[in-house]
Amino acid sequence: MNVLVADGLSKNYPNAEPVLKDVSLHLASDETMAIIGPSGCGKTTLLYLLCGLLQPDQGTVALNGRSIHKTTPRIAIILQDFGLLPWKSVLANVTLGLKLAGLSRAVRDQRAQQLLDELGLSGREQDYPGQLSGGEQQRVAIARALALKPELLLMDEPFSSLDAITREKLQHILLGAWKERRVPYLLVTHSVEEAVLLGGRILLLAAKPASIVASFTNSGFGEPAYRHSEAYFHMIRTVRQAMEKYW
Repeated sequence: MNVLVADGLSKNYPNAEPVLKDVSLHLASDETMAIIGPSGCGKTTLLYLLCGLLQPDQGTVALNGRSIHKTTPRIAIILQDFGLLPWKSVLANVTLGLKLAGLSRAVRDQRAQQLLDELGLSGREQDYPGQLSGGEQQRVAIARALALKPELLLMDEPFSSLDAITREKLQHILLGAWKERRVPYLLVTHSVEEAVLLGGRILLLAAKPASIVASFTNSGFGEPAYRHSEAYFHMIRTVRQAMEKYW
């Protein structure tokens, strides 16, 4: 069953070149997807269309059969800059969406604590974002997104500002959270290696206005030793060859 269906999305901005043209994709309930594209090709615009932050000039978006015309707590989005409120504690940041949804404090705190424990942030509940490393801040952002129990998780280059070691750790944390909770996700990235590690399917976005120019099924996705396998490096080479053709 498809959780997300986007059909024929196009987007133009006033006094600028068209950004996206006829972009269609779908994501099943047990799937993950990575979208690779060059800077400025419209990856973030596509995410905003998928979650209702922007409206397409043409095309439709549906989540579990219901049209998306505005933002909804059923779709969580994680941004590159973490998006945390610096004046709120870690616990308050994670529970913010739950509070807005009207859940009791006991339920909010219990759900947040479970996620913080799972993501290795036990004991940091009362710290503030400024006291955390970049990797810890992004883990808080992941906890906040998952606390809402969304039907879909979108990520806009979530690890691009982190050092290589922290980035790899968080990639594995994200995979672990997906295996535990099975929330379908879609992320956009510049990194082929990251796309191949985290995407069960990989889409290549290119041209102006941008459209989907290639799609790959990543059969090794999710296997424990995939990152060190020949299949992983073969998929990286395959995607890079397509990039050379279309970029």
